[in-house]
Amino acid sequence: MEDILQIGIISSTHGVRGEVKVFPTTDDAGRFKKLKTVLLDTGNERLCLVIETVKFLKQFVILKFKGYDNINDIEKYKGKGLFVTRENAVELEEDEYFIADLIGVQVVSEDGALKGNLKDVIATGANDVYVISLEGGRELLLPAIKECILDVNLKENEMKIHVLEGLLD
Repeated sequence: MEDILQIGIISSTHGVRGEVKVFPTTDDAGRFKKLKTVLLDTGNERLCLVIETVKFLKQFVILKFKGYDNINDIEKYKGKGLFVTRENAVELEEDEYFIADLIGVQVVSEDGALKGNLKDVIATGANDVYVISLEGGRELLLPAIKECILDVNLKENEMKIHVLEGLLD
């Protein structure tokens, strides 16, 4: 399991006073209001940044970090990810999982006929769709609904699934 979780990506600067536009990669962008710090992955190191102000603009979150007071201080971080530690992550409900924890999980059908691993998660309006790479090179798009996801055991790195009729045709 990952020790940090991505919550956003710096997409661009905002104005000349060190603010940045962040594209949130979390389900609840409002959570930025509650955060005091975030981790910035520069590629070489992780910097702990103190959040000074939070605003919202369309689908973006506008952040200002303490000590970054002009565009030149922050511009080099465009495209970099913002993370939180697990201690600062949102609490999950029963049968909810962080996408980072699901990627790479070994997947097996209830009858054992299909095996593979979870490669990606596609967020749709109704429910997520799991992209599963099957042995033999095929790919299965499986809706993340109770009828299809029978059991998830992150400690064992396993997911048991039921494939609805017609999904493999």
